[in-house]
Amino acid sequence: MCEHKYSYKYPHPSVTTDCVIFGIDSDNKLKVLLIERMNEPFKGCWAFPGGFLEMDEDADHGAKRELKEETGLEVNYLKQFHTFTTPDRDPRERVISIAYYGVVPVQEVAGGDDAASAQWFDIDDVPPLAFDHESMLTMAMEALRQELHFEIANQAK
Repeated sequence: MCEHKYSYKYPHPSVTTDCVIFGIDSDNKLKVLLIERMNEPFKGCWAFPGGFLEMDEDADHGAKRELKEETGLEVNYLKQFHTFTTPDRDPRERVISIAYYGVVPVQEVAGGDDAASAQWFDIDDVPPLAFDHESMLTMAMEALRQELHFEIANQAK
């Protein structure tokens, strides 16, 4: 890592990525992938896979890396749907999260890195979520609905 010649006196936020991964099971039921947090804050609570960006990676690579590290799941396509910027969204420090969603067939996952476990949940039976992830789920569902609506409309033309 190179030393930077210039620096600023202003505080800088941390940046994370979070992945809302929807799964379709063999009965065509919609599920969502969650990890159980191994560490504070929210130790033992469910959240979306994600974490802090490394200094030498862009958000797309960071999202895919965190997803693989925490669940073992590799995806080719993630769509960025919102940036979460509420100042107190993370009790550790000022954190901005770039959120992605993807849709995959339900497959085996396992907790890794700082995730105690990883598990698929029925979309109608999601446990309480850490941080602002309930709001994140709501927005991801709306983004997915819009994408499906436009896809269906385009196919009908």
